[in-house]
Amino acid sequence: MQTTDASTTGRWFEDGALHLGVGIEDTFIPQERVGQRKLDEYELTQHYHLWREDLDLAAASGATLIRWGIPWYLVEKDEGVYDFGWVDQVAARMQELGLRCVVDLMHYGTPLWLENGFLNPDYPTKVAAYARAVAERYRGVFTDYTPLNEPLVNAIWCGRDRRWPPYLEGHSGFVRVLLPLAKGIVLAHRAILEVDPDATIVHVDAGFLWAGEHFPGLSHAELDEWRFLAMDLITGRVGAVHPLREYLLSNSATTEDLAWFQSDPVLPHVLGVNYYPAFTTMRFDPATDQEIPVEAGAAGLVDLVGAYAKRYGLPVAVTETARATPDDDEKVLWVEELFRAVAELRAAGVPLVAAFWFPMLDLVDWSYRDGVGPADDYMMRFGLVDLVRGPDNVLERRPNPAYAVFQDQVRAALA
Repeated sequence: MQTTDASTTGRWFEDGALHLGVGIEDTFIPQERVGQRKLDEYELTQHYHLWREDLDLAAASGATLIRWGIPWYLVEKDEGVYDFGWVDQVAARMQELGLRCVVDLMHYGTPLWLENGFLNPDYPTKVAAYARAVAERYRGVFTDYTPLNEPLVNAIWCGRDRRWPPYLEGHSGFVRVLLPLAKGIVLAHRAILEVDPDATIVHVDAGFLWAGEHFPGLSHAELDEWRFLAMDLITGRVGAVHPLREYLLSNSATTEDLAWFQSDPVLPHVLGVNYYPAFTTMRFDPATDQEIPVEAGAAGLVDLVGAYAKRYGLPVAVTETARATPDDDEKVLWVEELFRAVAELRAAGVPLVAAFWFPMLDLVDWSYRDGVGPADDYMMRFGLVDLVRGPDNVLERRPNPAYAVFQDQVRAALA
């Protein structure tokens, strides 16, 4: 079995250093229907208008990396017709500031013209065509790409829990969405490297941990495998003896689907793991079988990153972490705990090459899509920078105490 893997000579993730970054929340779900409104985080946080200030704050934080996404639904409003004017400006400013962008090509939603979204049989080729167009235009400007952020979360919200288009439910719905997502990742990965063989591919997974003794569906051991399904598919690991092969086959996958992944796998250069101390870990309520977030702190981060590094043997990055709280002291504490956990992992020999505070700005919670109130009612205080609405309706960017502590920690880590 062969994998697509570009040369790694002189790559930033092989220099032995710790690279530090921030991110701008970039969820885009443009589809509307009765009871659900558009969710565009750049619009809700006014990043489309205040992007210069946001990039300046990112650079001033000490970060040299930034996770930032392209709104596919806006740059390709009509199929095959691209308008990169705004992205051109942002990319140029990132270069001026010395920010290396890990480009989120897909942070959830699809363009409005792609009927039935991820279930459209042409989705994998369409997202690959978009990835190719971006790589062609920005070769030498953008060098690092995430083909699709958090495939499992995407499949959960779109396929298991009927929250986002195409509104499927159950394990069968989950698998029906996961398969085209994974195929799109493979084809986009290949398209980028065909255009730019020196590009770096950063796969980003949402990490999952579970606590408690009650497991109403899959067992604890099965869930520990389930969290790796997207990465296992794209890297061709779902073979005849995979512990969840029968789960996939009994929930809409075919043997032809699984054979396709084994015959055409890819291998990212860096494996990103997203972790939030207050809700990455879940337990199941025995009374309702519903998932309930559990606080897991820095120990959960160490466990999760270690598990991914051990399984895949790739350089790893903490691509998202933050603590949503209006309490500045709690947020400062998480900055300090994050850097201690990163140091612990690196000292233990884990090839942890980067860590991002994500999001750098506050964000509007996804529940806004299902609500009716103003955006401020859904503001989540994740950021190193608070968003405060003034009488002119502009969201002022106010660095909070955690921003200064992050700056100090970056300087100390790089000293």
